[in-house]
Amino acid sequence: MSGKTIVVLATLDTKGHEAEFLRQQIAGYGDTALVIDTGVVGIPAAVADITREVVAAAGGTPLARLLEHPSREEAAPVMAEGATRIVTRLESEGKIHGIVSMGGTQGTTLSTTVMRALPYGFPKVMVSTMASGNVAPWVDIKDITMMFSVTDIMGLNPVTRKVLANAAGAVCGMAAVAVGLTPGEKPLVAITTVGITTLGAMKAMEVLEAAGYETIVFHAIGPGGRAMEQLMREGVIGAVLDYSTIEVSNEMFHALLAGGTERLTTAGQLGLAQVICPGAIEVLVFNEPETVPPPFNARTLIRHSPKITDVRLNAEEMARVGQEVAHRLRFTTGDAVFMIPKGGYDSYAVVGGGFHDPKADNAFVTALKAGLPHNIRVVERETYIDDPDFAAEAARTLMQLIDAKARQP
Repeated sequence: MSGKTIVVLATLDTKGHEAEFLRQQIAGYGDTALVIDTGVVGIPAAVADITREVVAAAGGTPLARLLEHPSREEAAPVMAEGATRIVTRLESEGKIHGIVSMGGTQGTTLSTTVMRALPYGFPKVMVSTMASGNVAPWVDIKDITMMFSVTDIMGLNPVTRKVLANAAGAVCGMAAVAVGLTPGEKPLVAITTVGITTLGAMKAMEVLEAAGYETIVFHAIGPGGRAMEQLMREGVIGAVLDYSTIEVSNEMFHALLAGGTERLTTAGQLGLAQVICPGAIEVLVFNEPETVPPPFNARTLIRHSPKITDVRLNAEEMARVGQEVAHRLRFTTGDAVFMIPKGGYDSYAVVGGGFHDPKADNAFVTALKAGLPHNIRVVERETYIDDPDFAAEAARTLMQLIDAKARQP
């Protein structure tokens, strides 16, 4: 199909026949399989292009040492590290164009560790016995295609052959795709939002796109913000309107939309143009009301959906959030703007809404201002976050920062 090189990552002592079948299927599309052996104990049932000895050495431990007292606990991290180093080097050199693997719990864990180290857009297909359940531990924030194997991957049969053939077709087809992730002349602008800030985010998106910017919107539910910041690190995203920073407070108070300890630090460290807003930052998100822990379960609860319950932070907690946001933004190297809509940080917090609490919002702003670095300008407006004028100003402010950065020598 395209003359590409596809990595087949497999433990050849247990999946050798299946790996060889994948090699044949890949060849049928005019591509070449590069089989990498991540097995340790048994005898390989197929010939590897990169042997397990090479993989173990790349992981920092000779295979002979792993075989002295073989254990999965010791061997798996070594082989995962070795395979990751080999595969990411080959990808950076442009020598491979896709990766496919297969396995149960252990094979899935090892192979997806390697896949998550690869950049967005690089074809990744994982045939797994675990793919019919919660795949978040293996996919995390990367674009890994999970295929349910239906049967255990232990020998070839009509079902396994068909599933593996489909996987080969999928990865070869992906590798043949010409569309890439290269941004246009203007930087790709990221926008974060949640359901209760959507109207404002949509208006900001409209303003940016009318000015010729492409936008990429992330649902700020934890993985969304982390994926956005990883795309910044990979050079895909060039500016950010962080409209909804709810992931910071949810991380602090162990709620559902936790965005990790690095959330809100990446754009500043990279020197990207950024405008930050406190969208829904006063809201903690839990599942059904009975899952809301104390002391939050004694407060006003808003049912966002049958499965989602929202809680409002009080003044003391909001002051802590303000301090934490300022602490994370200390990494910001260039100019940035923090825009605050004093009339409410989301649709639940406007006058008459269940989360309207100006005292708590003021506590947040006071703590934020006290800790922000001097290169972050604070802009306050007597309106709410979904106000089209506020959203449009946020978008225009970001464009001004982008223009100023472009003029810098």
